[in-house]
Amino acid sequence: MGIESSCDETAVAVVRRDDAGTHVLSSVIHSQVMQHKAYGGVVPEIAARSHVETIDDLARQALEDAGHPPLDLVAATSGPGLIGGVMVGLSFAKGFALARGLPLIGINHLEGHALSARLTEDVAFPFLLLLISGGHCQLLSVKGVGDYERLGTTIDDAAGEAFDKIAKVLGLGYPGGPALEACAKTGDAARFTLPRALLGRKDCDFSFSGLKTAAAMIAYEHVKTEQDRADLCAGVQAAIARQLVERSERAMKLFREQTDVADPAFVVAGGVAANQALRTALTAIAQKHGFTLKAPPLKYCTDNAAMIALAGLEHYQKLGKGALPDTASGMSTIARPRWPLDEVSAANAPIHKYSGRKGAKA
Repeated sequence: MGIESSCDETAVAVVRRDDAGTHVLSSVIHSQVMQHKAYGGVVPEIAARSHVETIDDLARQALEDAGHPPLDLVAATSGPGLIGGVMVGLSFAKGFALARGLPLIGINHLEGHALSARLTEDVAFPFLLLLISGGHCQLLSVKGVGDYERLGTTIDDAAGEAFDKIAKVLGLGYPGGPALEACAKTGDAARFTLPRALLGRKDCDFSFSGLKTAAAMIAYEHVKTEQDRADLCAGVQAAIARQLVERSERAMKLFREQTDVADPAFVVAGGVAANQALRTALTAIAQKHGFTLKAPPLKYCTDNAAMIALAGLEHYQKLGKGALPDTASGMSTIARPRWPLDEVSAANAPIHKYSGRKGAKA
């Protein structure tokens, strides 16, 4: 059973893996969009309280939908995320595991996204991953379960954050990403000139803060009509896509140098992976460099518990049940607001390399 509560979705799922493949027996999600809509963004205290109010019923429903199968493992997000929400889900998981005498494993939320494409497809290791969400934007070489090498990350804001905050400036409401994508469909992407970040650098890092500022200035000075708004949305979407494509292309070349996989997969995961314009652009660059683009179904792009359950199963199969934390040791699992997926790379990086306003953006 998987439990996810890192931000504004409370989710519980039951996943089984056998010789026939991976089966999502149930996946229940409670979205808090309407609770946060009036504030234009996620309010951590409201999110945590909503998790407390709904998680019992969601777990009951997930087990009923799955037919109350015998469970081998409880997997819960233990970071990174809004610490109040993470603590709710992890505490519930501890109580559930203790009551049933089951092993408990804390899962990195980013690892759930990293492995999510394997819920529905046979994606072989190693593969190249572009993880794009509201809080994260990273390129990683995924060598195996628990074995990740970061090739690039954002030095300030994530792509999803840029979508949401620019949408808010334009008065498109919350959540901003899907609203901006819809508005962009009737816009002229070439009308407004937007900056290209980190020109001259040859690494795979991202930066979206300059784009946010430029888009805000254009919005205040030039957006007067619905067509103006659509044109700016189209330009912003194209600018984000261009940066993602450029950095992904560099990462593909690095991945080719480091591995000898004949037909490697390029996995795009995270909430922003649901954007169809981005998928189209990334599919084209993947085909150009001999990669096969893989992406989870839209329902598994955004936060969900099926990906957390899958990550738990991946560790279960890699290590064996005896190597996993038992019920007693699982109780010592801590909630972490920040948790780099590639802890070795993060520990060895210069102190300024991946620093945001409040520390590492990983």
